[in-house]
Amino acid sequence: RGVCSSARRLQGCMSAWVIDQYGSNEVLKFSEETPAPTVSSPSEVMVKVHATSLNPLDVAMRGGYGAKLLNLRRDPLSVVNGDSEFPLILGRDVSGVVVDCGSEVTHFVPGDEVWAAVPPWKQGSLAEFVTLTEFEVSHKPRSISHAEAASIPYVASTALSALVNAGGLCKERADEKRVLIIGGSGGIGTFSVQLLKAWGAHVTVTCSQNAEGLVRGLGADQVVNYSAGDVAEQLESMERFDVILDGVGRETEQWALGLLKPWSGAKYVTLVTPLLQDTDSRGWLSGMFQAGFSLHNTAFQSAIVNGVFYRWAFYAPDGPALDEVRELVDAGKILPVVEAQFPFTQVPQAFQKLEEGHARGKTVVRVAEEDDKRQGEEMAESEQGFQQTAERE
Repeated sequence: RGVCSSARRLQGCMSAWVIDQYGSNEVLKFSEETPAPTVSSPSEVMVKVHATSLNPLDVAMRGGYGAKLLNLRRDPLSVVNGDSEFPLILGRDVSGVVVDCGSEVTHFVPGDEVWAAVPPWKQGSLAEFVTLTEFEVSHKPRSISHAEAASIPYVASTALSALVNAGGLCKERADEKRVLIIGGSGGIGTFSVQLLKAWGAHVTVTCSQNAEGLVRGLGADQVVNYSAGDVAEQLESMERFDVILDGVGRETEQWALGLLKPWSGAKYVTLVTPLLQDTDSRGWLSGMFQAGFSLHNTAFQSAIVNGVFYRWAFYAPDGPALDEVRELVDAGKILPVVEAQFPFTQVPQAFQKLEEGHARGKTVVRVAEEDDKRQGEEMAESEQGFQQTAERE
């Protein structure tokens, strides 16, 4: 199975789910004539997508979240020329097989099984093929399937960006650290619990009552559920924390900052920032100024009043970081948490499932289901032939 996997591929087309405007689920359109990507840079690899998964970011981007800043990142001249970003392909996770490589690619060859997180300014993975740089790609864990692997890259990249870059943690500096994860039953939360426990941290999680068994099973030391009384009061009775990872935002900051150990280098890291929302509503220049002003004010007040650091964290695709995650997955220290799976024909239903909220892991879309099935049949036939030959001998 090489680069040209179908007649459409030979004609430069592929199947994909695209949007031509921002809106709700009805803007999702299935197209078999979407232009297929090509390797246009010496450092690029083209991946045949076997599976992807949906994240809240995909729902937000479908509605236009971050459009102004991301379109500027895609093409700086779009501000002057008024170029449109449509048709746009969503999907940030990918697990698949390399089918083509640029001349300077050294870490991958066609046939390699890989996984990656697709940057939000690039065309996404709800398609047959996606093109990335080799530095955004990592070899897939051998111990799990494509569907399972597709549940991890985005949440891993986001969690590592938050916990390492913003939170100052790593496997050498996390032992015995007390970490609170606010909103721990979704994709980022369930991954972060496992990563932190692999690093030796003490982990407390907030979640709803029916998710308590899940997060405890993943290793959480303490669980505070929303239905057992006021969350803030329950947490205030505990020992203070070294790091807080906030995946909920809104009014949480008003009470959660006080849960950190004062004057000890403790850090509050939030994944819910106003940056893209401000640039959408005010324009990219004014919006960035407003967001920066907001960050400065909160960070300054937190440092002066409580002696703690307040930081924003963003999703940052990173192939080498996924190499480390692969080792943890293959060692059984991180398990994929998949709540639901959908075939490629049912992407709108997958979005609907995600929008219902109360996630218990990830929603996966199987893109190359028929190819996987065919490959499995071919392997079974080969094994059967080998057994028959051995019996005759």
